[in-house]
Amino acid sequence: MRVIAYLSLVSLLATPLLQARSRQEPVQPQQIVAQAVAAELAAAQNDRSLWRYRDERKDQHDSISIVVQTGLGAVTRLVARAGHPLSPSEAETENNRVNNFIHDPSQLARQRKDGAQDDRNARELLNMLPTAFLWRIESEDAQTWHLHFEPNPNFSPPSLQARVLSAMNGEMVVDKTQHRIETISGRLIRDVTFGFGLFGRLRAGGTFRVERRQLAPGLWQITETHVHIDGKALFFKNISQEQDEVQIDFTPVSDDTTLEQAAQMTRPEAAPSRTPAVTAAPQSHRH
Repeated sequence: MRVIAYLSLVSLLATPLLQARSRQEPVQPQQIVAQAVAAELAAAQNDRSLWRYRDERKDQHDSISIVVQTGLGAVTRLVARAGHPLSPSEAETENNRVNNFIHDPSQLARQRKDGAQDDRNARELLNMLPTAFLWRIESEDAQTWHLHFEPNPNFSPPSLQARVLSAMNGEMVVDKTQHRIETISGRLIRDVTFGFGLFGRLRAGGTFRVERRQLAPGLWQITETHVHIDGKALFFKNISQEQDEVQIDFTPVSDDTTLEQAAQMTRPEAAPSRTPAVTAAPQSHRH
């Protein structure tokens, strides 16, 4: 029912775009962006899906983890590092860490708090997309719009994160059917300083790219995150980072899964689920 309600809402929100296209009027890029933001915010309110997936991170450790989401929290188990499975002693240490996590209310509460903050940040940034940038349609095909954005000189950033966002240009791909954001990428076109440079500086040239795919009707997940920003910002560690993360082999998880069951499901030898896995493969119209 949640998916049906979401699709009905998106259909209602899409009416102005459909009317413009039926009258052969040019679709305005700002309208496409506003529609996509509305669709994403509506979906975030309705999506209660849970997943088991493989998380691969390219960093100094090149780690691979299995993640299982539950209604009480997400359980993550490291299963490989630097291209090799964990040794028996490393696996035992990781098993103890997982067991401590699922039985520690303070760690679970901290994870929920961090997740809620991430959600608030995402909503804030999404809401700014139509006004923080000047948009144009670069190209389109039967499935997607390809948009380019530049900073809007009349936009006044309300937060430190917004200051970083408003110093970027880049591209965004929007699915025409559901008005969902498939990919968004950006590049810092100027240095961003905090406190006249006393509290940090992010250097021009830094980039980010986020890719998302539909895993089931109306259900989208981030499948790739690439962040390469050079600099440092005190008190704001989540801005300055080097990150290459790919998430694959998504399998639906039942909403009554316990943390203990999730911990077992994170073991590499565990059967993924009764439901076939969904590998987040590139779509045919991906660019």
